[in-house]
Amino acid sequence: MVREIYVIDNTDETINLLKQMYKNTGNYKFKNFNVDELEYALKNIPDLIIINEDTVSDLKYLKQIRADEDNMITPIIVLSSREEKEHIIEVMGLFIEYYLIKNKEIEYLQLVINNIIRLIYTNRRVSPLTGLPGNVQIQAELKKRVQNKESFSVLYFDLDNFKAYNDVYGFLKGDEILKFTGKTIVGNVHKDTSENNFIGHIGGDDFVAIVDTESAENICQGIIAEFDANVLSYFTKDDAEKGYLEVPNRKGVTEEFPLTSLSIGVVQVNDDMFENILEIGEVGAQVKHAAKTVMGSSYVINKRGTTFSVSAIN
Repeated sequence: MVREIYVIDNTDETINLLKQMYKNTGNYKFKNFNVDELEYALKNIPDLIIINEDTVSDLKYLKQIRADEDNMITPIIVLSSREEKEHIIEVMGLFIEYYLIKNKEIEYLQLVINNIIRLIYTNRRVSPLTGLPGNVQIQAELKKRVQNKESFSVLYFDLDNFKAYNDVYGFLKGDEILKFTGKTIVGNVHKDTSENNFIGHIGGDDFVAIVDTESAENICQGIIAEFDANVLSYFTKDDAEKGYLEVPNRKGVTEEFPLTSLSIGVVQVNDDMFENILEIGEVGAQVKHAAKTVMGSSYVINKRGTTFSVSAIN
């Protein structure tokens, strides 16, 4: 993946230096903008911004970047000839990631860029919506436990009729339900005293938790009770009273969908029950599907690797 880096500089000094540094790699794309073009540059949301303070000396431009909603978290490197401690503290106080003094530290620039980009890549493995670990960490956590022959339970979460909710209320409201679901899962899993619990966000409306088997059922019950007690606040009064959503299909025919509920598929893992994490995932899909066939929020437990024990809360 090509990383796009914007240089804010009223000269070509910095862009020429960067192109020389990265002449043997095609992984980076550099664009130079003067201060008059800053507003235009910010519309494109680069991976990283580098500012030559020697030609862009007014701190208002740093403040402008940090005030821009889309670039609030875009990393910034300031290159400057100024060495006064007070000035460096002032600049760093604007939430600038790095301040490099040209005549002393410019040789570190390429390392700093590479490290920031690596950190960005690592952080993007975490769900930006919920802050929970993503697929890479989830798979690593499962693999570690299987290899160590640990006993545990995997909870697979899925929101029922979530697409219908998005169709009626929009994706921004949908994101709010996802954040609420994540917080509900985290809060209940952390109530358990085990220090070995893990929570991840696979993506969309799919979450996962790894917990002690002894606590799994109580955790499921707590999550569903809290979810059902609060989810109606994300619906209008009329929809909540009706108990369903009306959504036109592609043919223009209005269909009725039950309000959003939560399904949990639980896979109990013991000894050598599973050869690898793919097998756990396959059984997880089965138990989650079984839970989704139950009206309302429910959980289904796989207790012996291939058979189900259905436990529903309606």
